[in-house]
Formats: sequence, structure tokens, C-alpha cells
Amino acid sequence: MRIWAAGLARHDRMFGAAGWQTDGMRVLLKLELDCTPSAAWRAVQSPAALGEIHGPLIRIEPLSALPTQWEPGRDAAIRYAVGPIRLGSHLIRIAHRDERDSSGRVRIFRDWGDALTGPLALLDAWDHQMAVSPSPRDESKTLWRERLVFTGAAAPLYWPALWLLWQWRAAHLKRLAPTWEYDPAVCG
Repeated sequence: MRIWAAGLARHDRMFGAAGWQTDGMRVLLKLELDCTPSAAWRAVQSPAALGEIHGPLIRIEPLSALPTQWEPGRDAAIRYAVGPIRLGSHLIRIAHRDERDSSGRVRIFRDWGDALTGPLALLDAWDHQMAVSPSPRDESKTLWRERLVFTGAAAPLYWPALWLLWQWRAAHLKRLAPTWEYDPAVCG
């Protein structure tokens, strides 16, 4: 697992497309997960998996009904909480795109948006992207890359806490990923 706090050319090529946030404070993550890229991609698109990835540390509360799968072009309003403390609400937008690199297909999930209330509202921009591709070492595993970029006067103050959260998130992703390989049985 590697986490960087400054620019990385490979991430810039993957995530720096015109019009997407590239300036500001960054938290970068790169690790190999013990699941197929298809299983990781299903998890990335699932609001329920988002709750698992952040839980039990942070609870995600929908402010309106969430779909079973994130849909590009749709907005979702959520609230973050730690125990009984509400951290604020966030309106997120969703987009997907496909790229290719030396390992093959790279599927990129982007969520960005505006904090509406709470401490995150002190930030001007929030742009989070996750890239899923086959691991170059083992195609049955996933190369998982993330980039969080955030701007605003408070961004330097938030960076240490978000960097620590992403450290925890990476360890939690490694624990959760093997469970993503199995779809629940469909009852009919």
C-alpha cells in the first residue's frame, strides 16, 4: 500500500482530464485488493458498499432514498455522522469513465460535489475519484487507486485528518474486498 500527498504523473494522466479538479490538497491511495476488478467495480457503484467502507468509523445517512446502484448524472444528498455527532450534509454528483493502461481496462468512478452543512462546508471543492483495474501482478486481483482533491482556505487544516482517514480506509478496504467477490443469493 502506498499513499502519496503530492502529484504523481500516473494519477494525473488518469484523473486530470479537462474540467476535473486537479489543483488543491490531495490524498492519493494505491493498493492491491484481493478481489476481481469486476467485484471491486460492483462495490464502487453500491451505496451500501460505501456505507461499509466508511463504517463503523463514519456513518453515511441518506437524506433521500438512495438507488441500489449509483447512476451517472444523478445527485445524492447524504449526511455524515460519527456516533451521535452529525458532521454535516453533502450533495454528491456521480460520473463514470473508462480508460486503458498497460494492465488493460481502467474503470473510473468520480463523486464530487458540495458540502451543504457542517465542517466540510468550509471547503470550496471536493473531487473524489476511484480507479479499478486488473493488478499487473495478478489479473484475479484489483489495482485500486483513489484521488481526493479538495480546495479552500481550510484545506491545509483538513489535510492531516483526511490523510489519516484514508490510511484507515485503505486498511478497511483490504479487509472488505474479499467479501465483495460473492454476490448474495437472489431470492425469488
